[in-house]
Amino acid sequence: MPHGPLLEALLAGQYICAITNEDYFTKLQRDEVREGLDDYLRPLNRRVATNDEQTVFFLAYRDIDEPAREHLKQQLSVVMSSMLPLLEWLTYVQEAMGSDAILTAGDTIKLQELMVKTEDNPSLRQRLQALANDKFFNSNADAVDAQAKQVAKRLVEHGYLLQPHANRLYFTVTGKIDYLLDLVRFIKDEENIPLDEGQSQVELL
Repeated sequence: MPHGPLLEALLAGQYICAITNEDYFTKLQRDEVREGLDDYLRPLNRRVATNDEQTVFFLAYRDIDEPAREHLKQQLSVVMSSMLPLLEWLTYVQEAMGSDAILTAGDTIKLQELMVKTEDNPSLRQRLQALANDKFFNSNADAVDAQAKQVAKRLVEHGYLLQPHANRLYFTVTGKIDYLLDLVRFIKDEENIPLDEGQSQVELL
């Protein structure tokens, strides 16, 4: 079918935004492309979905039947295990950079600048160490630079950050962050699912 590689990327679970794949993202902004993909995906009970701001596209279920509900429960369980450290990382970056703005697709992070600010602030050093030691980021390092690099590496591996140049310590935020924050709001506002110790991070965001 037309747009076969794009369809394969979506079926593989990719979150497509202007940062991860500008060509695919541009195609998905066209109504006729999404409609064509939806027609093909209909027998699979899938459809192309996006967030309110249309900064990221991904696959969602068309109808929430029992198999879909069970699969979504499993997915939610996986996401919840990583959600709290990711929310803590977002609030850590906000505090370190002295910004009230929430990171979104296209924002850049200069890791060297983040490390300098952390080194000069005992509270930030403590927060970064707690983050790095979390099983999601899985760092045993004591030094700020090693901790920060490991956290960034894991965020790249999970698709939340993109590192345009392997030898340069700056990163671009992908649309998957926007998806994560939309999911947090859905859980908090629509489903009213408690996030326990992560509630303070949710309120900050």
